[in-house]
Amino acid sequence: MEYCKLLLFDLDGTLLCSDKTISQRTLKALQECRRNGILIGVSTSRGEQNTLPFIEELQPDILIASGGALVKYNSEYIYRAEFSGEEIWRMIEAAREVCGVDCEITVDTIDSHYWNYRIDPRVQDQSWGDSIYTDFEDFRMSSLKMCVEIFEDSQTKRLIELLNECDCVRFSDGHWYKFTRKNATKERAVMEVCSVCGISPEEITAFGDDYADIGMLELCGKGIAMGNGIRQVKEKADLVIGNNDEDGIAEYLDAINYFRQNLDGNLD
Repeated sequence: MEYCKLLLFDLDGTLLCSDKTISQRTLKALQECRRNGILIGVSTSRGEQNTLPFIEELQPDILIASGGALVKYNSEYIYRAEFSGEEIWRMIEAAREVCGVDCEITVDTIDSHYWNYRIDPRVQDQSWGDSIYTDFEDFRMSSLKMCVEIFEDSQTKRLIELLNECDCVRFSDGHWYKFTRKNATKERAVMEVCSVCGISPEEITAFGDDYADIGMLELCGKGIAMGNGIRQVKEKADLVIGNNDEDGIAEYLDAINYFRQNLDGNLD
């Protein structure tokens, strides 16, 4: 950790507690890391607009959103992997052909989150960000990501075959699957960050809990799985820490900050 230049966190199930807040202890530990010259980053499958209510207090230096399709360094976009309006329309049509015309779909554009939801997501979860309802009948907007709710494995396999130029990852807490451009992954986004910031993946410590985080954790110098993470993430991680509701990240960072301070003192 003494060589770490960037701390990179998934949001849901990782940096966020179950109530979708960042604990004050974690925020304090992150502030100390920033004072020590370490950059703070967020890497999430949420669209950018759906992250803002949760990271306002954190003010990360780096934001990777839409599963890696969008990368922002401070206030500047440094990477965008978008589908054209015609491409996303064909993807939506493919999803409806395979999964039924009533299947639920979400789409991230650069500034909005669209969803043909049956029940307003805010009714089920007050912490959910803004979603714009649409029936997707003639949706032709440049888009970063499509998610589809799929219940049958055979349908999943068929849709992946039809959308073979996309990267597909499942979310473990339901039946939703993410489709982005083939090269729009969290690990590709990390490489874009490295290029702009002049750091190497070995100088990054990344934290995650779900399938979409595995590549990022394997790429970075230290990959850390949350105690509440899925088995596959824990197996690939260098270290497993406490869970997201018990300040697992804060405990880890407090120990590292203590080590750094004492190391500096010994060097003096």
